[in-house]
Amino acid sequence: MGSSGVQIVCVSLGILGLVGAIVCCAIPRWKVTAFTGQSIVIAQSVEEGLWMNCVVQSTGQQQCKKYDSLLMLSADLQAARGMVIISCMLCSLCLLMLFAGADFTTCVENESAKAKISLVAGIGLILGGLLVIIPVSWSAHNTVRDFNDPLVVASRKRELGACIFVGWAAGGLLVLAGGLLCCFSKVKSGGSPGAAKYYSNGGASAPNKNYV
Repeated sequence: MGSSGVQIVCVSLGILGLVGAIVCCAIPRWKVTAFTGQSIVIAQSVEEGLWMNCVVQSTGQQQCKKYDSLLMLSADLQAARGMVIISCMLCSLCLLMLFAGADFTTCVENESAKAKISLVAGIGLILGGLLVIIPVSWSAHNTVRDFNDPLVVASRKRELGACIFVGWAAGGLLVLAGGLLCCFSKVKSGGSPGAAKYYSNGGASAPNKNYV
């Protein structure tokens, strides 16, 4: 099983990744206004997220409005809602499991059970990271595609928001934490080495193959 130091690092990476996933879910900065016009005087900018869109004035005033209907969202943001929420829930559960099965805690005494719990937590963190990386990558692809599409009017063009980059970082941290756990959590195979040694030395309980 992995050392306590590796598990502490994995817990830290997992917590940072979970915080990043929560930020992506809550902050409305998945897509922002792309200023492609000739005017250098910008009166306002638009920011779009999973739950609301906001208009930020040049004076710093910000007004946000929740989406009236789920159908108003594009397909990538609709999928991102569910995937990011599932990722946050899965990562929270895996971190709790990791605390229970880590070497630096005494919640579980059995060493083999600790290794299995850490392995399951590592697989869950990898899945949670992928559930963040996939929607932010999908949204980034659609944003870049629409930005380069000459048929899309300039007022409808968007750029990558900060949440896209935070999501990539969060997903990478979660995948890294899960990968380290999977590498250092080795489940011991069953069987008793002491018993095998006893039999190999001709113990009293060793099977006798000489029958009369």
